[in-house]
Amino acid sequence: MTGRIVVLTGGVGGAKLALGMCAAAPAGSVTAIVNTGDDFSHFGLFVSPDIDTLLYTLSGQANAEQGWGRENETASFMTALRSLGAEDWFNLGDGDLALHVLRTHLRGLGVSLSEITKRFARAWRLEAEILPMTDDPVSTQLQTDDGVLAFQHYFVKRRCAPRVRDVRYCGSGEARPAPGLLEALRDADAIIIAPSNPYLSIGPILAIPEIREALLTASAPRVAVSPIIGGESVKGPTSKLMRELGVAVDNQSIADFYGGLIDGLVIDERDAAPAGDVSVRKTNILMWTTDDKRRVAEAALAFADELRAP
Repeated sequence: MTGRIVVLTGGVGGAKLALGMCAAAPAGSVTAIVNTGDDFSHFGLFVSPDIDTLLYTLSGQANAEQGWGRENETASFMTALRSLGAEDWFNLGDGDLALHVLRTHLRGLGVSLSEITKRFARAWRLEAEILPMTDDPVSTQLQTDDGVLAFQHYFVKRRCAPRVRDVRYCGSGEARPAPGLLEALRDADAIIIAPSNPYLSIGPILAIPEIREALLTASAPRVAVSPIIGGESVKGPTSKLMRELGVAVDNQSIADFYGGLIDGLVIDERDAAPAGDVSVRKTNILMWTTDDKRRVAEAALAFADELRAP
């Protein structure tokens, strides 16, 4: 397709689809709106994991095996920390650390997260536009059987083990969209929601009132790619979380979660279509290879084209 493409994304699955979009269409036509509910401070450094995963993926620097972090990373910093008795539950590779140090330094000078992200993308010659969902603080908090846990403490430190009772996006009600975000949604020719965790990666974006309203009123076709195959999540704790929240792990639940925010849902070819008004396109949604990522992106964009047609 031609025209502007906006992708709502977070985590490894979202970064995979964003990379596929940059292969399926001119990268300069792609704008990624990225979850920042995972952002936190660690050892005094401001860490923005979903933005960093996207930066590394689009620049060809992501660790191919794990999907996050940098390829050929070293760990001298963490080794030194351990020797001093410091906590090491959140790994900071040496190259990754350089990015966090510079981001923290620039924030201390008053530079916004969106401007910092733009500078990093420019330094690595990325053509796609990467926008944090907001420059304001939003924190994803999980109510669990072990009490309230911030996202990284639940996801990394506790390895998603505690049972989740509720998910909250603290600060989202007061947060404003990052500069240029609403304009990107307004001017988009296609809006794609990546197969990221709906509750932990996309939910924080949708919890910002102005973004949700912009999606509700968008003129572009809105297509989500399901993160579910055969009653299980493709990656991460999505299916575990859904069960703990009392939600069926199927595409009906994904369609219900997005409600009136989407016009179409791309699901795996082996799965049943949800009932209701949302249009459905079936394809193989697994994304292991570069060709897979492009194929899924092309399917989502072709579906958006069909939905746009009179």
